[in-house]
Amino acid sequence: MAVSALNYTSKFAKAYENGLNKADYWEPTFDDSISLLAKLPTIAAKIYQNSYRGGGALPAEVDLGQDWSYNFAAMLGKGGKENENFQDLLRLYLALHGDHEGGNVSAHATHLVGSALSDPFLSYSAGLQG
Repeated sequence: MAVSALNYTSKFAKAYENGLNKADYWEPTFDDSISLLAKLPTIAAKIYQNSYRGGGALPAEVDLGQDWSYNFAAMLGKGGKENENFQDLLRLYLALHGDHEGGNVSAHATHLVGSALSDPFLSYSAGLQG
């Protein structure tokens, strides 16, 4: 639900509504995809914080000098040198999990909704529901 709620920020949806040329679909779709990827760790960490830690602020801000998985681990409360093994494991898990190859329900749902010219926020949200 959090991902589909971000649909209002979609550059593709706005450009498509304004008559975007088909040859130019890729650019706002790419922008939306990068925007979504940047937001996912914060969304997941906030859900974790609300579900298992009683809510409140996240334990860490995004560190632009670190990678995606390090920041996600830090937002889960597993940042710093003492948690390097967890961070490495999370990095490996996210890489393997992200390589679905399209053979499962969630990947199929994402492709299907995306093929109907929905923006990446709605497409990814459909995959999460699959």
